[in-house]
Amino acid sequence: MVCREVMDRLSPFLDDELDPVASRAVSNHLASCPSCAAAFERQRRLSESLRRDLEYHRAPDLLRARVMRDARSAVRRQGESSRPAAPSWRWLGAAAAVIAVVGGWMVATLPRGRGDDVTAREAVSGHIRSLMANHLTDVASTDQHTVKPWFSGKLDFSPPVTDFAGADYPLVGGRLDYLQGHSVAALVYMHRKHIINVFIWPMASAHEEFAPAVTQRGFHVIHGTHAGMAYWVVSDLNAEELSGFARMLLAPFPNPSQGSVPHQR
Repeated sequence: MVCREVMDRLSPFLDDELDPVASRAVSNHLASCPSCAAAFERQRRLSESLRRDLEYHRAPDLLRARVMRDARSAVRRQGESSRPAAPSWRWLGAAAAVIAVVGGWMVATLPRGRGDDVTAREAVSGHIRSLMANHLTDVASTDQHTVKPWFSGKLDFSPPVTDFAGADYPLVGGRLDYLQGHSVAALVYMHRKHIINVFIWPMASAHEEFAPAVTQRGFHVIHGTHAGMAYWVVSDLNAEELSGFARMLLAPFPNPSQGSVPHQR
């Protein structure tokens, strides 16, 4: 197993999500490669810091009551069906686990195993790699007319690039990254010292979509599709502000509080 493969597997290895064969291969590589071992240790410390310092918000009592009411209704409907009823604590636990409210925006943890969940995990891993390896950008520029042409010849598509400096989300630059088994464009923005990674690749068959923020390992992730492109936005910025930025990024979903939306070029 080479270093690039190990770096891509550090996150699932840390979370004990690899199969035994892959886990053993990563472990053996870390024992013999000081560079990868140092990267793993940084990621382990980051994970511990997030678990220790992350701020949690208690759902409002009214929301909690509604969740419990809906969960009990689901249990009753399940019990009245021809299928065996699942234990009520499973329904209640699942309902409570997927809903939280932060700053008025919905933040949910996607059920494990869904395709979107896998992509969200990959996007978060890419975001963490860019911070850990000091490889935030391949082209560092606040000029969208410099960043966009840089991707020419490096990808088989042209990613839309916009600078949102007027809204206090300046463009920092761009780089190549690798998600879902293919090369993607990664645009980097900043907001009050918070780094925002935007991963973009073509998805011609996708319909226009703007999904609520989800949390993965302490980071907020927002997914959207527009004009044949898939967007995955990742940051430790709070969910409300990140959602506002994502709505500026995806033209058909303007946020009225942001005023006019810059045109993508």
